[in-house]
Amino acid sequence: MKFAFYTLGCKTNQYETQAMERILTDMGHEIGHFDEACDAYVINTCSVTAVADKKNRAVIRRCRRDNPRAVIAVCGCYSQHAPEAVRELGVDLIGGSGGRREFVDMLLAALEHREHREQLDNALSRREFEILPAGGLEERTRAMLKVQDGCVNFCSYCIIPYTRGPIRSAPVELAVEQAKLLAAQGYREIVITGIEIAGWGRDLPGKPEVAHLIEAVCQAVPELRVRLGSLEPGVVTEEFCRRLKALPNLCPQFHLSMQSGCDAVLRRMRRKYDTARYYESLCLLRGSFPGCAITTDMIVAFPGETEEEFQESLAFIRKCAFADMHIFPYSRRPGTPAADMPGQLGNAVKEERSRRAIAVAEEMSRAYRESLVGKTLEVLFEEKEGPYYTGHSPNYVKVYYPGEDLHNQIRAVTVRELYRDGVLGQ
Repeated sequence: MKFAFYTLGCKTNQYETQAMERILTDMGHEIGHFDEACDAYVINTCSVTAVADKKNRAVIRRCRRDNPRAVIAVCGCYSQHAPEAVRELGVDLIGGSGGRREFVDMLLAALEHREHREQLDNALSRREFEILPAGGLEERTRAMLKVQDGCVNFCSYCIIPYTRGPIRSAPVELAVEQAKLLAAQGYREIVITGIEIAGWGRDLPGKPEVAHLIEAVCQAVPELRVRLGSLEPGVVTEEFCRRLKALPNLCPQFHLSMQSGCDAVLRRMRRKYDTARYYESLCLLRGSFPGCAITTDMIVAFPGETEEEFQESLAFIRKCAFADMHIFPYSRRPGTPAADMPGQLGNAVKEERSRRAIAVAEEMSRAYRESLVGKTLEVLFEEKEGPYYTGHSPNYVKVYYPGEDLHNQIRAVTVRELYRDGVLGQ
């Protein structure tokens, strides 16, 4: 049988799609492309925003229209959260955000019997970390290593704790074993990922800190670069930085979750820090990793956000001088407390504030990349783009270089000038 996958959303979704592909190929099946004829199509969905939900529906409708005889299967956070909406789209198999091996089994059964099937559970009742095969099928340079699932932060705007359930952590021994396997497969970099990796270990005996896991993975594969997924500010302490600073293969790029630079908005979001604690974490990282890239996310036009509060956020991000940012207009999520808050702002305000925040983010990104001119970076090359080969430095700056046949090689490159969304090297 021939299967094709379409993945929306986060790195955890990407990891789980790759795991399902690996399970199917180990059983003797073939993985095709989403735009070619296949026996079944799997859409792994995201539900982090209302915009994501709209994208999910568009992909499902197009896939059903273009492949009337194929089995269409949908899994992920959207189908976990809104299975009734997915049913209305005429799919053959509905799965949730867990039980990937069982979902593959039901996919094969749906193909054999040509009947509608569903595999859903109550995410809040999950207690076990699902072990899946690591690594992808294509020739890749960077692999994701999922070490954690679930979230218990219950931020007022977020549906993910309800679709992913409580924290479940991979044992250190499993993470180390999979890291060594990825190294043997030829990967040059590992990204430690999960829904909220700062929460790793809270469900394990003794409640080990995530720094313990990071140390174990880095030390197990010293020849590989190790990069971290998103971190919560509260996990960054002097002890955390001291331990990570001793790991020479840890990439000096940290995605430090922020969401707003205004304390009043952070309280309404039910975030577990204020701007003072956030800035303390940022300074600790920069003190331990001079020149590191710190990136973040920001939600604009949250319910009740005044112009003064938005200006406060802009002033704070300028103070932080981020290397890169993702700017999101607030997306109303039914079922979350923020959806019922007073002061819901219109699209015109959301778009205007997004433009202003993006302009500041681009200014800071340019300043960070300008600081690299004349410096030499170790670049992991990934793919050809026109006349250039492109790759990323340890601080995750995109580097363009006029070379050939550099795939999966690490080369020392001196930054000559800014170029497009990155820098040009020589």
